[in-house]
Amino acid sequence: MFIKNSVVFITGSNRGLGEEFAREAIKRGASKVYASSRDPSKVKIPGVIPVQLDVNDLSSITEAVKLAQDVTLLINNAGITDTTKLLSDSGEEAIKKLLETNLFGPLRMAKAFANILEKNGGGAIINVLSAASWIGNKYVPAYAISKSAAWSLTNGLRKEFSEQKTKILGLHSGYIDTDMSQRLTEHKSTKNHVVCSAYDGLEYNKDEVLADDYTMYVHEGFNNQIPIYLKELS
Repeated sequence: MFIKNSVVFITGSNRGLGEEFAREAIKRGASKVYASSRDPSKVKIPGVIPVQLDVNDLSSITEAVKLAQDVTLLINNAGITDTTKLLSDSGEEAIKKLLETNLFGPLRMAKAFANILEKNGGGAIINVLSAASWIGNKYVPAYAISKSAAWSLTNGLRKEFSEQKTKILGLHSGYIDTDMSQRLTEHKSTKNHVVCSAYDGLEYNKDEVLADDYTMYVHEGFNNQIPIYLKELS
């Protein structure tokens, strides 16, 4: 699927990776870009259509779908993180909170746009995942759990959407230079590199995109004598 002439709907578009997805879609010739946010007044991207959306609010999703009947590409980018330790008193609540947005959010959006994508020829969905989909993360352990669940969701959606010829692409990356990781000192990929990797992967009909060397290293480590997810990694 080519980005040129597509109609793109992006969740979490007021900053960071979502904003970059919108800018790059316009640059590549998308015919229309819906840039959604819980507060659409914060969407400051020339040429897009700001949309109010909370992926945890079904009425908000319903209103967004009514507006965007011509979508051919859905990008599930909206996500949250949390530094709560799993065994802390609030560990269970942190996991529930992250699953609500990072797992059920993409599921709600995929379900809401399924008929629209089919009507418009199949189209595609990009789910923004993480290298943390495959390994624990000492900084954001609940986030890693939510992204692992979202990876499994992506694989399940790929099977269910195949009958209507909707492409499902899972985007995995390590740390990205956004507000979410601004306090970390580890190497970070640029937003544009990750977004271009995703769009290029979609145009080459890939099912998964590993957007950086670290993510490829983690993925290859599954075949080690001691699988990489059993080692201590940041």
